[in-house]
Amino acid sequence: VQLVESGGGLVQAGGSLRLSCAASGLTFSAVTMGWFRQAPGKEREFVGTIAWLGGSTYYTDSVKGRFTISRDNAKNTLYLQMNSLEPEDTAVYYCASSPRWKFPAITITQSYDYWGQGTQVTVSS
Repeated sequence: VQLVESGGGLVQAGGSLRLSCAASGLTFSAVTMGWFRQAPGKEREFVGTIAWLGGSTYYTDSVKGRFTISRDNAKNTLYLQMNSLEPEDTAVYYCASSPRWKFPAITITQSYDYWGQGTQVTVSS
């Protein structure tokens, strides 16, 4: 299984970025996909998740209304559209896959089996 994130970069506060996660080696349409992030000196934290058919999403409170997760099962690709970015969003962003869709377990790292290498997002003030 390989998950490869892309799309990170440096952006000013208030700006937008779109992250992508290309998946291979798994039945993408049959797994839950999630986004996590890790800032320097902090633990990896849950950002949001999307069910295998894409009909259900769930976000942590701090990104609700600003971030949108979507997926294209035909392209085996996961997306994270990030708008109204804030300096507090600066982190390495990771995508991950899980065979589960159960709350609140799906919001913790231990519920995910495979992880990407991460992509850096830096938001300047």
